[in-house]
Amino acid sequence: PFEAKFLCMDPGYSDMHLNQIQENAQRMNIPLTLFHNRLFEIADKSGGASPCYLCAKMRRGALYARAREMGCNKIALGHHMNDVIETTVMAMFYASQLQGMMPKLHSRNFEGIELIRPMYRIREEDILGWKRYNGLQFLNCACRFTESVAQSANGIGTSKRKEIKELIREMKKTNPDIEKSLFNSIHAVSIDTFPGWKIGTVGHSFLEKYHVNSDLSDCAIDS
Repeated sequence: PFEAKFLCMDPGYSDMHLNQIQENAQRMNIPLTLFHNRLFEIADKSGGASPCYLCAKMRRGALYARAREMGCNKIALGHHMNDVIETTVMAMFYASQLQGMMPKLHSRNFEGIELIRPMYRIREEDILGWKRYNGLQFLNCACRFTESVAQSANGIGTSKRKEIKELIREMKKTNPDIEKSLFNSIHAVSIDTFPGWKIGTVGHSFLEKYHVNSDLSDCAIDS
């Protein structure tokens, strides 16, 4: 048994986007708790090339803090299976590491709060089908930075997630099971075949146990 509270943060949405969120909640009879801050404005003035990382970090902290004030011990986010896949591929291509997205984890900064992702195994296309069936209109990021990118000359801008999404969609034409394969692969990682890995912030190498486990009597030479 559990009790659900529906919390929505307005980090600086336009009136149009804010009205859309409230209309969705009314259509689904969701008692939405809305709170406001200026995170979009703060991130936009940070001076970085892309304010997205700072914005995401601040939004997560503000959400945790408000949820704790409301007496919640879990936060359910809407990441789906395609988010998991795309995050893993993005980390390989642009961060030089294998990194997944956990279905649930304990907060490091907010003791006693757990983050859960109930839609972890649900495909994006199924969610979009449900959206159309219920006559809903979803938002994208809806921040000023994203909108300026969308209105740029080529309409592509710096969205790496969109780039990866298009790549996977293209690969799906020749391999219809590519999404399933990518998703399953991060749940069957063979650590003993990797030369290096990290647990938390501590890096490890296969050489740590290589000489300990070696047995020259079992060595075979391929002639």
